[in-house]
Amino acid sequence: MRTRHLMLLLAGLMLASAAQAAEKANPDAWELPIATKTLDNGLTVVVSEDHSAPVVGVSVVYHVGMRLEPRDRTGFAHLFEHLMFEGTPNAKEGVFDRVITGGGGRNNGSTRADFTNYIETAPVSALEPILWLEADRMKTLDFNPVTLKNQQDVVKEEIRVNVKNQPYGGFMWIDIGQQAFQKWENNHDGYGSFEDLETASLEDVAAFHRDYYGPNNAVLGIAGDITPEQAFALAEKYFGDIPARATPPAPDYREGLNTAEKRVQQSDALAQVPAIAAAWKMPDRGSKDQAPMAVLGSLLANGDASRLYQGLVKGRELALNVESLYGLTSEWEYDGPTLFTVFALYKPTTDADAVLAAIDEEIAKVASDGVDDATLQRVKTQMLADWYDGMEMFLSRADTLAKLQTLWGDANVANEIPSWISAVTSEDIQRVAKTYLTKDNRTVIDRKPVAMLQAQPAAAPAAKN
Repeated sequence: MRTRHLMLLLAGLMLASAAQAAEKANPDAWELPIATKTLDNGLTVVVSEDHSAPVVGVSVVYHVGMRLEPRDRTGFAHLFEHLMFEGTPNAKEGVFDRVITGGGGRNNGSTRADFTNYIETAPVSALEPILWLEADRMKTLDFNPVTLKNQQDVVKEEIRVNVKNQPYGGFMWIDIGQQAFQKWENNHDGYGSFEDLETASLEDVAAFHRDYYGPNNAVLGIAGDITPEQAFALAEKYFGDIPARATPPAPDYREGLNTAEKRVQQSDALAQVPAIAAAWKMPDRGSKDQAPMAVLGSLLANGDASRLYQGLVKGRELALNVESLYGLTSEWEYDGPTLFTVFALYKPTTDADAVLAAIDEEIAKVASDGVDDATLQRVKTQMLADWYDGMEMFLSRADTLAKLQTLWGDANVANEIPSWISAVTSEDIQRVAKTYLTKDNRTVIDRKPVAMLQAQPAAAPAAKN
């Protein structure tokens, strides 16, 4: 989540492989070329060859994120992501960006619960400098107090801009998780508290890099104008001599479904209208319910044709919008407890109870009656189109394959997901609606403008006997 825009190359290059997909008689059956190799030091390399444009996308994904950051160091994984751009003994601060942008490329990074990813897109002629830079910062960083203090301040300012000084802040993805989950690994604020960020030390930084940023805890994804043999050779050339490093065992952060609804009311000094976030714990990654839950989520809350938009915004005219989230990631890219969250601004003339009742009514219809064939096909077709659209851009493809390899242990899941979506039946959707979208498994935050709370009449005094 660096505070920079990821400016891509020309629009034609962004959709570089669209022509290749279009040539297929049945684009729904597009089989991504995927080749995988693990180096002796444990680095896994995933390559998707596509010569439709002289461009490559590169992603390095480390299997560490907010869920594994040190206790009393909330936001540390995010802080560390910023530090990865601040230079090494061989490439001082600024060199990384200058080399990549000078070669016609762009770069960025982000931190999520289960991974941190670093991405670049550039002409294929710039691939070797990119790999050298990524390998260089995998080896070590320029650990110094000036850089640490600078990036602590940068992250704090990012929190101010994106959360503290924004209407609604991050209540639909930060606060809701703090309320829904029981274990610290899952429920702390991964964006970070100012106190925890300020107490992070150089020793903490060096230990985090040593423990989690070794090649054996990473996946290198490359997509575009390169063969697997060329990519594997370059990976060996630049990363092969980096020693593997011991990675601490992950704690047990598994949680079952919740067994009692939790309701929380919050005030918001910047909001003009009230908002609600309702979240349910998702199926485990890899379970038979994951794909049906993904299709159900799309049916309920993806776009203007969704059941909740039609029911709450168009039909009952209670809400101003309906959106859905899967934490900070997607319905396929998590490796521990996560949430399906519905977020809506609602009209001041109604209340949270009415909005929740409308949501429950729409869910109950699905659980009772399922979904008709035409609607189910429309939802699945849109999901498949979105999936393939995401794979057309080399940067997105490299990043998705690297993340799937990291979380699932198999990048070829990318070629399985479309068939999982296609196989979902109305009965599957009924089953997951009844299992997961229950009141007992639900956490709700009702976020009201301060002015609305101040205007509420005080409760009548209790009558005296």
